[in-house]
Amino acid sequence: MMMAPLGPHVPVLLTPIISAATPVAGIWLDGTFGAGGYARALLDAGADRVIGIDRDPEALRFAAAWAGNYAARLDLRAGRFGDLAQIAAEADATRLSGVVLDIGVSSMQIDRPERGFSFQKDGPLDMRMEQAGPTAADLVNGLGERELADVLFQYGEERASRRIAHAIALDRRGAPFETTLQLAGLIERLLPRPKPGQPHPATRSFQALRIAVNDELGELVRGLSAAEEVLAPGGLLAVVTFHSLEDRIVKRFLQARSGAAPRASRHAPEVKAEAARFDPSPRKAILPTESELLANPRARSAKLRLARRLASPAGRVDPAALGLPEIAIRGGAT
Repeated sequence: MMMAPLGPHVPVLLTPIISAATPVAGIWLDGTFGAGGYARALLDAGADRVIGIDRDPEALRFAAAWAGNYAARLDLRAGRFGDLAQIAAEADATRLSGVVLDIGVSSMQIDRPERGFSFQKDGPLDMRMEQAGPTAADLVNGLGERELADVLFQYGEERASRRIAHAIALDRRGAPFETTLQLAGLIERLLPRPKPGQPHPATRSFQALRIAVNDELGELVRGLSAAEEVLAPGGLLAVVTFHSLEDRIVKRFLQARSGAAPRASRHAPEVKAEAARFDPSPRKAILPTESELLANPRARSAKLRLARRLASPAGRVDPAALGLPEIAIRGGAT
């Protein structure tokens, strides 16, 4: 199959990551390798070795054209970053100097209509990063109306989730949803036309389906926990997020692991604080500069959170406490 040409992929918030990591040394893990922008920058800055993980087989295939320039210093592995502790152990690297995670869809995926991530070009309603397992079309056509509404609301924060799910349930009785523009067109007809500067009406729904297909938030929680396990004291955790659901999980994780987690209520019983395992620095998220936004408009919603690993042993992470949505799938299509 002929593939569409790749669009430019620019690593987001790279400068503050390298600045915080300087002097760069030791073994690093890039858990969302993509086009390799972070891995190459770390290697060029002095990292002894970078382990690059990606669940998308195309990313590793594309890297073959240049990975040889770094010889054994670049160690590419197929897999999910939620399994990064196991992958690091297999690579004989259990105490890392840094872990970088760039969460969400990459330009390499969204710019290829045949991958089905974009509502701007027609393609199969797919969205699978690993190109295996159930597709977005399977969810759209197979979930019950209530379950589909829950997915759109919980993973996309779509306020019109019930209206969209109801319209999908009616339309798919005549013919299943098979393409991106077929679904995007339905949503466009349902929702108000966006004002200048506002996102496309299908943005939240496509985000929700992509997250559900790839279990992205579950992977994020597992990846944060695994990073805590493998980082050496003083090691740097750098996480780039692109929407509030991701950033909220990372923020709550770092609050909890730094001993600064807020109590749910002043009336709630006092909970003994756990030993701090990370030192977030800075405490607030780092945003793109104006110059980066001009050079790379896709960075507009990005946030970077940095934290240094402390010496306390790794502990158990409670996904519910981090705000991971729980969606119960109760039945088939209606």
